[in-house]
Amino acid sequence: MAKGRPNRYAVGRMIKLYAFLGNHGREYSGNRHNVAWLFLESLPFYPSLQWKRGFKGRWAQRETPLGRTWFIVPETYMNLSGDSVAEIARFYKVEPGEVLVAHDELELGFGFFGFKKGGGLGGHNGLRSMKERLGTADFMRLRFGIGRPSHDDVAGYVLSDFSRDEREKLECSVFPRAATALDLCAERGFDEALAAYAKVNALA
Repeated sequence: MAKGRPNRYAVGRMIKLYAFLGNHGREYSGNRHNVAWLFLESLPFYPSLQWKRGFKGRWAQRETPLGRTWFIVPETYMNLSGDSVAEIARFYKVEPGEVLVAHDELELGFGFFGFKKGGGLGGHNGLRSMKERLGTADFMRLRFGIGRPSHDDVAGYVLSDFSRDEREKLECSVFPRAATALDLCAERGFDEALAAYAKVNALA
């Protein structure tokens, strides 16, 4: 690095691409599987984003204290999410370690959220597609707990809607705290956000 030039990575790993996984279509909009889309739409800066069509979905860009970032909402359906994310990542030369994927998580109880660095796929079709298309599972995650059902129909459970009470808790407690966590990630880098928000019970 040239003498006197500020190191923009000094505060930690910069996330350049934020991907929000879900299923495209009105019938899926309130599903547990679409919690990442619900979170995105709750963010204070969401209305100011200038969305465009491309990369097999909707995408937008935003300036943050660490530089320019991109947002992608794949509209390929969950099991092909990686097609969309890999396409925009290649175009803007974003490495897998600079990608943050927001998604639902069966292994976290409802009300929990948190950042995670890489890891397993947990049977999540969207994450599996991400690994296949990016060539690695070493991308960053922002997980939203939906808990496991008491029955064996996991597919039916993730494709069922949140109850009215659950939506209220998401909108009033989980999403505001997760938005604060995302702001920290954008302003100070992923590593600091991970240290502060690895697993949070927003309902406690």
